[in-house]
Amino acid sequence: MKISVKHIAQNSITAFESQLKGKLILPSDSAYNDTRKVYNGMIDKHPGVFAMCETVDDVIASVNFGRDNNLLVAIRGGGHNGAGLGLCNDGLVIDLSGIKHVDVDTSNNTVNVGGGNIWNEVDAALHPYGLAIPSGMISTTGVGGLTLGGGVGYLTRKYGLTIDNLLEAEMVLADGSFVTVNANENTDLFWAIRGGGGNFGVVTSFKFQAHPVKMVMGGPTLWPIERVEEIMAWYDTFIQQTTEDLNGFIATMVIPESPFPEELHNKKFCGIVWCYVGDPDKFDALFKDVLDLNPVFAHVGEMPFPALQTLFDGLLPPGLQWYWRADFFNDLTSEIRAEHLKYGSTIPTVLSQMHLYPITGAASRVGLEDTPWAYRDAKYAGVFIGVDPDAKNVDKITEWCKAYQEALHPYSAGGAYSNFMMDEGQERIKTSYKHNYDRLARIKARYDSENLFRVNQNIKPKH
Repeated sequence: MKISVKHIAQNSITAFESQLKGKLILPSDSAYNDTRKVYNGMIDKHPGVFAMCETVDDVIASVNFGRDNNLLVAIRGGGHNGAGLGLCNDGLVIDLSGIKHVDVDTSNNTVNVGGGNIWNEVDAALHPYGLAIPSGMISTTGVGGLTLGGGVGYLTRKYGLTIDNLLEAEMVLADGSFVTVNANENTDLFWAIRGGGGNFGVVTSFKFQAHPVKMVMGGPTLWPIERVEEIMAWYDTFIQQTTEDLNGFIATMVIPESPFPEELHNKKFCGIVWCYVGDPDKFDALFKDVLDLNPVFAHVGEMPFPALQTLFDGLLPPGLQWYWRADFFNDLTSEIRAEHLKYGSTIPTVLSQMHLYPITGAASRVGLEDTPWAYRDAKYAGVFIGVDPDAKNVDKITEWCKAYQEALHPYSAGGAYSNFMMDEGQERIKTSYKHNYDRLARIKARYDSENLFRVNQNIKPKH
């Protein structure tokens, strides 16, 4: 049984703090309430202490303190986890936000990134060199959480998941040791962290392969929600057959009052948000098929890749109420499309939405057992998102989100992308790792036999 920080002697806490370059934040400190805020405003956890780490030595001291005092330990990078798994009640939060660096090596287009960085910092450092790394859709997402869970985004079809571009990592293990993991060193751990989440240690730095991406053709196209079945059927064929230079996720959504034209405000739509990284001279011919479907709004043009990455940041700032559900899908049958019409027509709040991200192309060519990410053969990673700024609407957005996902789940591939999951129980986690779960559980037993790192989509040690 884990103990509470308040039961630890003050002299032990003082001794711990003396080991750190960073600082501790306790419930009695004025900064405590702001520090415990994360991206999802629905999360209201009260940690016993935050260790605000600035160095690897800080992380080692924090891991040792948490283990030796039998504390519940959570690891926080960017704080975007929907379920709030970067925090815990009463225990120790190892906060990595002070461990930041983005070091670009143009001789081989690699980049070393700190465990506390967020993606817009990486995008900003890479863009002057005409480089990018596949990442997510909101630029304030943490590098660590997104990477360790997989990393689905605009460049997935062209360059794979974020984990497919991870070359190396440095991490602190449960016993306090510091190791490098890559294709030649600690290869079992290197396999496990490419999709297995934060189960295996605290990653303090990542080394990625970057790719030549500077300007892209990007932006949304919209059709009235009444056309969602038609557009989704067309999209299902088109996105599988088109060049991998073109990506686009399809959504059911409500258009907010800014920055869109007034005639679209508060109406429900089927939307596709596009990203094209190929020859700009070939784009118009390629995109003609899309425009022939007569979208009521099409705002797709050339922009810097970081501009596309930040497109929705303003609409989805930190502190909103969020509830997530997710599933993988192998196809978009007529039954599936009918459910999208039903639930897309009843979206309860302006910011609530559903996205289907294609995971074909480069992401699908990685073997089913080459990384823990087990659904390489699925076509789409789906996510159902209830969002609103007002806590009074929590029940409304949660119930719609659950109903939407549960209606489609019988048609799904079975599991979900872990970065889109709430705290949904052990069976859901096992289903989401499928055939790779047992191997993950054995590696977990080897490196974290007491399950110190359990505040995550937890893989229990298999002894």
